[in-house]
Amino acid sequence: MSAAARALACIALLLSLTGCRGSRPVDAGPAFLQSLALPSVGPTRHDVRKLQGKVVLVSFFATWCFPCLAEMPTLEALQRDYGAQGLQVVSVGMDLEGTKVLQPFAEHYAPRYPVLVASEWMIEGRSPFGPIKGLPTTVLLDRRGRAVAGWQGVEGHGDVAKAIEKLLKQD
Repeated sequence: MSAAARALACIALLLSLTGCRGSRPVDAGPAFLQSLALPSVGPTRHDVRKLQGKVVLVSFFATWCFPCLAEMPTLEALQRDYGAQGLQVVSVGMDLEGTKVLQPFAEHYAPRYPVLVASEWMIEGRSPFGPIKGLPTTVLLDRRGRAVAGWQGVEGHGDVAKAIEKLLKQD
């Protein structure tokens, strides 16, 4: 995919994630972070208050989604490489069975980042992220909690790392 096509796809995703509300489509700020006040499963605990002031990479996934599983090593590497600098990776499980399937999944894979259980309202698209139309979907939030980038499908480690590095350098 060309850089221009990628940029257009990213803009379209961000507009759909924020519901196209006016001229400031990515300035939902704390609403994005507060929508991550979800229960966590697995060994890595989650406290939404600890996301404040961090760059947050939110990955929407499902246990049955092969591309989502293929993306897990990239998410692990990003958390390992940039966590100390202020990045927090968070996965949101969109499985309809919720905790029933996400708990054993998270216990088995034991990622170094929190695995959250999406609420019914999030699965139905009633959140600042809007409807998640494909999996995996990834949204990058800046230190102020604003969505600044988004990807649908598996994105390469290098491209995501560049976006993260840029945000980590900003105040």
